[in-house]
Amino acid sequence: MISFAELAEVESIIRSVNEKAVLPRFRSLNDSDVAMKGPMDPVTVADREAEDLLRERLTAFLPGSVVVGEEAVSEDASVLDALTGSAPVWIVDPIDGTRNFIAGSGRFSTLVALAVDGVLQASWTYAPIIGRIGTALAGHGARVDGVPARVAPAADPAAPALPITTSHPVWWPAGYGRGVDAMRAADLDVRYFDACGIEYLDVAVGSRSGMVLTWEYCWDHAAGLLLVAEAGGHVAALDGSPVRLEGGNALPFIVSAESGTTDRIRQIITESAQAAG
Repeated sequence: MISFAELAEVESIIRSVNEKAVLPRFRSLNDSDVAMKGPMDPVTVADREAEDLLRERLTAFLPGSVVVGEEAVSEDASVLDALTGSAPVWIVDPIDGTRNFIAGSGRFSTLVALAVDGVLQASWTYAPIIGRIGTALAGHGARVDGVPARVAPAADPAAPALPITTSHPVWWPAGYGRGVDAMRAADLDVRYFDACGIEYLDVAVGSRSGMVLTWEYCWDHAAGLLLVAEAGGHVAALDGSPVRLEGGNALPFIVSAESGTTDRIRQIITESAQAAG
């Protein structure tokens, strides 16, 4: 569906859009440049312009394709219907980590993935300020900063607690705290992350053993899911099934370095929920 040369061409598009729409506004936003889509859900003029530019350039790059972008979906949820359509779909988060971007932190990224018939084909994770780029091509591996990426090796039972990340408690659904407590009691080193795309990069290069995700917006996860899978990692919904881009997954879902870690986390969370009745 897409070649290594085309992978690089799309990376160039993403870098160019950042140069035009995102980076000039970094640490230069005015109050009028920021709006709220909902509670704790900001959007900036940079998000919107970058998504518009990516839509224009990506659909021109691949005629007949469509875009499912975070900002378009926030205005019209029917845009998500494209995920189950016949056209190739670009899944776009123009700025993953908008809150960080607004605060002047460089921990944000642009996430782009290409899916056909619900199957991920390629992905790009570009964090311009911290200078990181992750790419993946289905069946051909993943690279981070130009180097082949590989997840952490299987855990040694005698090693220190596995480093696992999850979202900040403010984003947790009711009852999820029991699962976090149970993971910590089982000697998992659970910490909170602030930028989903960057955490996927860390899992792909072995800096983390896994992530536990409590929400399933495809623009937050599509790029990272392929990146980790092509780096040799493992992904599963809480019931053990593959994670579906269109949603309806058993949550939380787990992204980890290997299936044993995934199954261990699934079991801990499931048993904690059963114990709570």
